[in-house]
Order: sequence, then C-alpha cells, then structure tokens
Amino acid sequence: MKILYQGGSGEIVEKKSRFIATTEKIETEEEALSFIGRMKKQYWDARHNCFAFVAGERQNLQRCSDDGEPAGTAGRPMLDVLLREDIHNMAVVVTRYFGGTLLGTGGLVRAYQKAVQEGLKNSVVIERIQGRLLTIESDYNSIGKIQYLLAQNQITAIDTVYTDKVVTEVMVPAEKLAGLQQEITEGTSGTAGFQVGKTAEFALIDGKIKIF
Repeated sequence: MKILYQGGSGEIVEKKSRFIATTEKIETEEEALSFIGRMKKQYWDARHNCFAFVAGERQNLQRCSDDGEPAGTAGRPMLDVLLREDIHNMAVVVTRYFGGTLLGTGGLVRAYQKAVQEGLKNSVVIERIQGRLLTIESDYNSIGKIQYLLAQNQITAIDTVYTDKVVTEVMVPAEKLAGLQQEITEGTSGTAGFQVGKTAEFALIDGKIKIF
C-alpha cells in the first residue's frame, strides 16, 4: 500500500496564475479537515484553496472541493491524481492566486493536476509491504553468496552481526519468503540456518528498513 510518509509542497505558474500544492499525511476525515482549515488560514488572501483527500486501506474515504472554481475543474481532477497513483492516507490543497488570465476548463484541469504532481515530487511517498522478519545464520564462506542473493531479490538487510558466525536480519515480502529460503539453501549447500520471526508491515525509506 502506497502512503504519504512526509508531506511537502510544490508550485507551478500558468499564465501568471500561481498554483501552490501542499500535501499532508492524514488517516481520518477530521485530520484532513483540520489540515485544509490551516491551509485556508495560511493562504487567506488567495482566490481558491481547492482540496482532495483519500484515506483507508481501500481508499474508501474520498472527498474533494473546487472551492469556487468551475465545477469539476479542480477537486475531482486532483483526486484523480491520487487515485491514479494509488496513494492512501493523504490530503492535498492547491492554492490559486489568480493572474488575470482565464485558463478555460481544460486549462484548469491540467493546471490543478500538474500542481498536485509537483507537490508529490516534493513529498515522500512510500510503499508499506506485508512481510516477515527472517534471521539468517551462516559461516564466513557463505555470506558473500547470501548478500548477492539478497541484492538480486532487492532485499535490504536490517542488521548484520559478525562473531564466530554471521547473523543477518532482513524483512522479506511474505510472497518471497519461501523462494528466498530455497535460493539461500541451494546457494550455500544447506549450511545456512533460518529463524522466521514476526509478521509486520515495513517500508524502505532512504535506504533503510522501517518496521511499522
């Protein structure tokens, strides 16, 4: 499940109109409305503060608003970007400072969608994955092969401890667990040992594993 991990903002200019997109992580409608209220206070002098938000595992909570723009030219196109990107638990407000030139219906749709995309570029979106904690014990002769197989499967180690043996902890997507164990067993001629731990959701953030 893709979620907004850290909000951000981005700005575009279309025919002298400024479109400022601000994103925020939310989990409830109350959090979304509170964020929207803050943005309206911050940009009180803007002509429009349009918004869209989605929340829930199935994106079952959805709302959007054109905030005075022609119907269907702002809120819904903004929401469509979030749905198309399959992002959960986020809200976005696009603030428009009118530049004096009308953009037309199609121009508004494109501008609001482009603004949301710019906001997302400056935010941190992560994918939360259902996985299992796997502890791998091996000798020093096998660790190179294990590290190679982990890299081939795009699995990042949480920790590696070197004593008289090598103990490597990884979070493995649930659907890859059995296959990875088989690959490591074959690659190390059965010398590696495994301990399968808890089930948890995790994500790779800045090259590091975060467990939720």
